Amino acid sequence: MSFFPKIFFQHEVEEYLTNMFRNSELIAALGTQEVESKYQSLLSHLSHPPSFTTVRVNTCLASVKHVKKLLFEEIQKQFKGLCVPVLEHPKLQDILLIPVIGPRRDLKNHASEVIVGAHCGYAVLRGAHVYVPGIISTSRFMKAGDLVSVYSDIEGKCKRGAKEFDGQKIFLGNGISELSRSEIFNSSGPLNGMGIRMIEPVYLSPSFDNVLPSHLFLQNLPSVVVSHILNPQPGERILDMCAAPGGKTTHLATLMHDQGEVIALDKIAKKVKKIKQNAELLQLNCIKAFCYDGTKALSVEKREDEQVGPPFLPESFDRILLDAPCSGMGQRPNMAYSLTLREVTSYQPLQRKLFTVAVKLLKPGGVLVYSTCTITLSENEEQVAWALKTFPCLQLQSQEPHIGGEGMRGAGLSVDQLKLLQRFDPAAVTLQGMDINSLQDSREDDLISLANKDCIGFFIAKFIKSSSK
Repeated sequence: MSFFPKIFFQHEVEEYLTNMFRNSELIAALGTQEVESKYQSLLSHLSHPPSFTTVRVNTCLASVKHVKKLLFEEIQKQFKGLCVPVLEHPKLQDILLIPVIGPRRDLKNHASEVIVGAHCGYAVLRGAHVYVPGIISTSRFMKAGDLVSVYSDIEGKCKRGAKEFDGQKIFLGNGISELSRSEIFNSSGPLNGMGIRMIEPVYLSPSFDNVLPSHLFLQNLPSVVVSHILNPQPGERILDMCAAPGGKTTHLATLMHDQGEVIALDKIAKKVKKIKQNAELLQLNCIKAFCYDGTKALSVEKREDEQVGPPFLPESFDRILLDAPCSGMGQRPNMAYSLTLREVTSYQPLQRKLFTVAVKLLKPGGVLVYSTCTITLSENEEQVAWALKTFPCLQLQSQEPHIGGEGMRGAGLSVDQLKLLQRFDPAAVTLQGMDINSLQDSREDDLISLANKDCIGFFIAKFIKSSSK
């Protein structure tokens, strides 16, 4: 059941992906028809939001049960008494799952229209209101308090301030304007407040704006799995090589009970500031964040023992998380992917540079977890094959918890090796909507199973470094 069009790629990128998802290894194992069906299903899933909103509980400050109660009350308030459950996950005991209601097909379109940018539109589909910076266009006479229909300009063709737009636009739902058109576009300075308060979104998800900010962190389910797989222990020294905005960093610190040291690196100063803000908000003290390029984090010279920050001596860390910069094709929803083929293929060499540094910084016996939020073979299984060939000291390890599927064929890895990998494939479940009746008729086990599968596209590999180099 597809409500939105399949994700749109530039021609060269589409050709690149098509060849990848129709590779000979896959066809030999599954057959041409099954391979084609899975690929087309994936393209449809990527343009739709996941079936659940996932929030991670800051267990250093409160119990999951307590936060679950507070969150249930908040959702009832937001949804005007609609009884949407808050579920605990049996294998990820620090997260809560909220089913997403939708797509709702019975919403009435209003004459007054608001056009928002693609990224703002994707946020709305996952529960956000519309903030002024995301508004590109409004109807000519829109006033504060007007009922408006909100649309996303997924191709980026609407001109800022336009009074009407006839290009391709995707209906996101209805809201109430907080400001008039003139206030939005004729203001003397930039506005940052709420522009449209969504009251009838196509997909009904809770808004987390200022909701239990010290107790909750909005995070996709596979992103939570990664930190559990790294399994940091109190007192250890951990490196998060590409850490912004700090979701996994703060999770690692929480799993360590804030005892030990989590070093977080990112080469963009504004993002490092965000990591520090998140650590402070969640009241975590063992995180040290630095603005530094992870590819240069290995020290080639002796350094002062007192030096806390990068670069670091070889074999300095017990565990390393490399959640690598990637092409981001697993993010959902995404209806029009903007990167060129040159940009997509630029990530593999960067990931290998980071990986090489990570291996050298890891202590013998230490654990390295590599992850991406993309779907390509070149950034996932091919990187594993390359790593095993390049670094004889690395051994692929089983993962716990193992919630996603096995790795994808096409990179020359054995069946046993593929089983050790974890690939979250949105197409692993039939695309389906959820209304309040079907939700109430569903068993909790079935809902958890759906949440495990219908999430973003994601990949995880876990290695251990033997003492031999």
